[in-house]
Amino acid sequence: MKFAAAFATLAAIALPAVASTVQVTYNTIYDNPSTSLGITACSNGVNGLQTRGYPTLGTLPHFPYVGGVPGLTWNSTQCGSCWQLTYQVASGKKNTINIIAVDAAGSFNLSLEAMNALTGGIAYQKGTVTASAVQVAASVCGM
Repeated sequence: MKFAAAFATLAAIALPAVASTVQVTYNTIYDNPSTSLGITACSNGVNGLQTRGYPTLGTLPHFPYVGGVPGLTWNSTQCGSCWQLTYQVASGKKNTINIIAVDAAGSFNLSLEAMNALTGGIAYQKGTVTASAVQVAASVCGM
């Protein structure tokens, strides 16, 4: 019995992350390098990004590839997590970007520059797109 429980736990840990279908939007507040992380859900607290030495969005690695992610709350352990988003453009090509979670959002809410990279430059025209998302190692985003 204990072996079965241990095996199930090990299997759950060893399984690769599965991508989820998500909605992606943008907010130009995330494009401004001087935006204080003090206005985001990942401001202070033990898990906050300011606490980890990042006072503004522009001080984060890979800026402006940042944004809000669903399920994140103030002082969440998800602050600073890295998410890989993939979107298929009209030509059939798939664009992939990695973003750092800095804020709470109902859907993935990125900087305009990051969403343009994801959509092939049509973020403004689309407004919202459907993409796939998977959490990857924070080191992928330089964290």
